[in-house]
Amino acid sequence: MNITLLVQFLALLEEMKTREEIIPEFERLLDRCGFDFYGVVRQPKPHDNPLRLLLAGRWPEGWPQIYIRKKFVVIDPTIRYLGHAQRGFRWRDTLFAFRSDPHRKRMESMMIEARNHGLYVGNLTVGGRVVDLSPVEISLFDSIAKRLFWKLLDLTDPEVSAELGSRVEVQMTRREMEALNYLADGLTSNDIGKVLDISSHTVDWYMNGIQEKLKAKNRHHVVAIAFRLGLIS
Repeated sequence: MNITLLVQFLALLEEMKTREEIIPEFERLLDRCGFDFYGVVRQPKPHDNPLRLLLAGRWPEGWPQIYIRKKFVVIDPTIRYLGHAQRGFRWRDTLFAFRSDPHRKRMESMMIEARNHGLYVGNLTVGGRVVDLSPVEISLFDSIAKRLFWKLLDLTDPEVSAELGSRVEVQMTRREMEALNYLADGLTSNDIGKVLDISSHTVDWYMNGIQEKLKAKNRHHVVAIAFRLGLIS
């Protein structure tokens, strides 16, 4: 039953043009699938107020205030897991992934707080009563999440949407791409120089050029931007 509903919504989403059309239809879909709450949120940084990045949502009373006051955004395993998740996932999957993390106790504390507010399941986040989704249903929700996020972002803030969705125009030489990939692997200028059989000064020259092209503040920022632009993986 849910599979048919999810496929139908994906098709309908392509036809809808306004938030006033999209959000009520999406909430009806969640109600029929058994979910009570949801959030479509741009990924926050540690000091961001997640509510200011909310594109659409329906949360339990008091939960956003607790989330902000306890700074759960810093350790939220669902946000951290997004960085390497290959497909949609349940909230409980994230705790297993971070079972050896030094912040594991705070992650568990966050999950307990979430359950106390009626959030049991898990960017699109859906939650509420326990709903046992099949792998196919999770995959369809994943597709909906991507399309819904970009559609709402385009309607809410078209300038940001255009910037994030713009083509990558950075032109890198072969040597710069080689140096960039080794930098992402954690190699120093000396290490990269040995691999490429060039001096560390030449590597630094390449790095300065890369940093300028990416408008990065430092080498760590270079790697972060390069990942986001798909220059490295």
